[in-house]
Amino acid sequence: MAVEQGSPVKEPLYQGNGPLGLREAMESCPRKEVDNFQEKLVEENFYLMTESGEQGRLPVLLLKLNDTAPERKPVVVILHSSYKCKEWLRPLLEAYASRGYIAVAIDSRYHGERASSKTTYIEALNSAWRNGDTMPFIFDTVWDLIKLGDYLSAREDVDPSRIGITGESLGGMHAWFAAFVDTRYSVVVPIIGVQGFQWAIDNDKWQARVDSIKPLFEEARIDSGKSEIDAEVVKKVWDKIAPGMASQFDAPYSVPLIAPRPLLLLNGADDPRCPVLGLQEPASKATEAYAEAGSADKFKFIAEPGVGHRMTASMVKEASDWFDRFL
Repeated sequence: MAVEQGSPVKEPLYQGNGPLGLREAMESCPRKEVDNFQEKLVEENFYLMTESGEQGRLPVLLLKLNDTAPERKPVVVILHSSYKCKEWLRPLLEAYASRGYIAVAIDSRYHGERASSKTTYIEALNSAWRNGDTMPFIFDTVWDLIKLGDYLSAREDVDPSRIGITGESLGGMHAWFAAFVDTRYSVVVPIIGVQGFQWAIDNDKWQARVDSIKPLFEEARIDSGKSEIDAEVVKKVWDKIAPGMASQFDAPYSVPLIAPRPLLLLNGADDPRCPVLGLQEPASKATEAYAEAGSADKFKFIAEPGVGHRMTASMVKEASDWFDRFL
C-alpha cells in the first residue's frame, strides 16, 4: 500500500452549522505524567492510498512517545463523530500516547482533509442516495479501517495482536462495523454508536437518528413523493446508502460476531439516537456468544443513567480502563 507523507493540519475543517461542543470529556482521559511530554511526543501525519480516486487518500494522524527501545507497542485507533475530524481527538490521542500506546486517528470519508466545504458530508450522502455508487455513511470508512489494519500490522513498532479500536457516535458505528469484519481489532469499545436500526424503524424510534443527517432524508422524502419523512422513507435510505445495515449487519447479528474479543458497549440510558431498548436483543445475544466462548468477562454493556447522546467523562474512563485491562 502506498504511503504519502503529510504535515500537521493548521486549520481543521469542521462541518455543519451546530456548535462544536466541549472537549472536557476527552480531556479527562487518564494520562501519565511524563517529563517534557511535548518534546518527547512524536507526531506523524501521512496518507494511505486505500483505493483509487480522491476519497481513497486516507489522512492519518499518529502520536507516540519517542522511545528508542525496540519493543512493539499496542495501538488504540480513535474515530471522530459526524462533522468533526481527527484533529478534534487530540486530547484523547495525547492521553493514550502518554501511557505508552501508539494513538491513531483518521478522517472518515468526506470529513476533515477529505472535505472541501462545510457541506461536503451531507452532499456525499445525498449523492449516495441519488446514485448509489458510494457508501459514505459506514461502509467506505470501514474499508479504510481494514486497510489501516494492514498498514499498522506491518509497522515495526506495532504489536499486531494488540490493536484496539474505539470511537464516538459515527466513530462508534465505524468501530463496531470494522471490528466485526476485521478480527485484527482485538479490543473494541464503541461509544454511543451501537444501535438497532431495524428496531428503531419497527418501534417508531428513528427520528433522532434521522435528524442528525436530516437533509438526506428530506431529499429521499421528496423523491418518494411523501409529504413527511416516515418509516418507509427511512428504510429505503438505509437500504440504499448502507445495504444490510438494517438487516443482516444490524446489531443483533453483528455485535455477537465480535466474541470472544473484549467488547465494551458504552451508551447513554436516555440516548434517543441509540435507544437502549433497541440494544436489549444485541446485548442478550452477545452475552450468550461470550458465555459460549468461555469469555463472559470480556463483554460488558453500560448504559449511563440520565445521559443522552453524548460522550461523558465516565465513558472515557471506562474505555481507558478496558484498554488497559485487555490490550
